[in-house]
Amino acid sequence: MTDDNKAAEHRQRMQQVQTAHRARIKEKTKSGRGLLAVHTGKGKGKSTAAFGTIIRALGWGHDVGVVQFIKGTWKTGEKEFFQRFDDLLTFRRMGEGFTWDTQDLDRDIRAARAAWQVSCEMLTAGDYDLVVLDELNIVLRYEYLSVDEVLDGLAARSDRTTVIVTGRDAPAALIDVADLVTEMSNIKHPFEAGIKAARGFDF
Repeated sequence: MTDDNKAAEHRQRMQQVQTAHRARIKEKTKSGRGLLAVHTGKGKGKSTAAFGTIIRALGWGHDVGVVQFIKGTWKTGEKEFFQRFDDLLTFRRMGEGFTWDTQDLDRDIRAARAAWQVSCEMLTAGDYDLVVLDELNIVLRYEYLSVDEVLDGLAARSDRTTVIVTGRDAPAALIDVADLVTEMSNIKHPFEAGIKAARGFDF
């Protein structure tokens, strides 16, 4: 087959793919309200992906809110970056650190409840196009909040607001009602090879 024939065959094949793709898009409709996305799984990248979506939303001039449930005063690159641009989004770090650091059940529950109250205010206000509830799944795993209460709060969100919930071990009930669920799988991680978390890459 000559190069010209290969090029013609490729062009014909791509035209068929393009036509089929456009037909599929034409069948779809826009959502009448913001979506609910869940980033879960044992692999790295759940919060990282959420913060990538935040950048995309800000690029379009959208209003964004973030509530971090667990990370407490831990210094992270995303927090350092966004505090330089606090006019762009509302960033509330509400946790008091990892549960193995606090070692205080009542304190962890109080912190989770305070964070959830702020989350509900953001969800229902109608002021945000995107709200990220970072590590909420961890709070649910440890039963600091009930799954039913969280599902009710998410369902009561403004039609304007899309939500991303992150954290491993997302409960089945949350997965069932979500519009998008992404599971990060851990194939290989430097920590398993004895390498500490790196600033600017892991946090």
